[in-house]
Amino acid sequence: MDFETLDVSFDGAVAHVALNRPDRLNAMNSTMFAEIGSAFRWLGDKDGVRAIILSANGKHFTAGLDLKESGAVLGDKAGDPARVREKLRKHILHLQDCFTALEDCRAPVIAAIHGACLGGGIDLISACDMRIASADAWFAIQEINVAIVADVGTLQRAPYLLPQGILRELAMTGRKFAADEASKYGFVNSVAEDKAAALAAAKAMAQEIASKSPLAMAGTKAVLNHSRDHSIRDGLDYVATWNSGQLLGEDLMKAASAALTRESVEFADLLGSDD
Repeated sequence: MDFETLDVSFDGAVAHVALNRPDRLNAMNSTMFAEIGSAFRWLGDKDGVRAIILSANGKHFTAGLDLKESGAVLGDKAGDPARVREKLRKHILHLQDCFTALEDCRAPVIAAIHGACLGGGIDLISACDMRIASADAWFAIQEINVAIVADVGTLQRAPYLLPQGILRELAMTGRKFAADEASKYGFVNSVAEDKAAALAAAKAMAQEIASKSPLAMAGTKAVLNHSRDHSIRDGLDYVATWNSGQLLGEDLMKAASAALTRESVEFADLLGSDD
């Protein structure tokens, strides 16, 4: 697929998606939102993709929402007020779906973050499975500073990534917090020396993930997501149902045999689209 605002590449079973509007500090316009959704839906169904790295080209990860374009959308108030509001609600739901595509993607997604990650950038990386930051990375839940309630996932996903009191402080003050503070709270998995080191760490993690059974990996992600949103009892029932359908496959025997013989093992790809 060809993208206007993203740079997508492949290294074996690892796909790499880079935000690619460096001249605009990777500000997220409607095209980028749509392409993020399309890219991760495509990669999630693409045979042979077992892990995905998300990074950004240029000086910063992202300046967040493209306020110039958003101002035009919010400024369009012509017509019946109820219909204008319904149109805006539909637009917000569309933006949410674009980032939920990362969460729904069967391959784990690792964000490698450098420089500024503001506003919509927090929404985006909160939908990733893991986050690695460079030492110069800094974050801000920027929406409150421009009189917006964050509405594309931060306030829904970050409560599982940050302590409640800290999250409320960050969301209500809009203050900056650096990579070392984010690491202290567990918002990022680790902090690397610079952008290159963060990417190298993300690639090493992606290669490790790609070496495992893709069937078990997809199941682990699905079960973790389900368990986050349901009770323990519901989560236990879900994983029992999942494994009753998956444990009879060939990957378990391959992995067990490899563990006993200390030999390497190769797992078949999941069946998907090659388009």
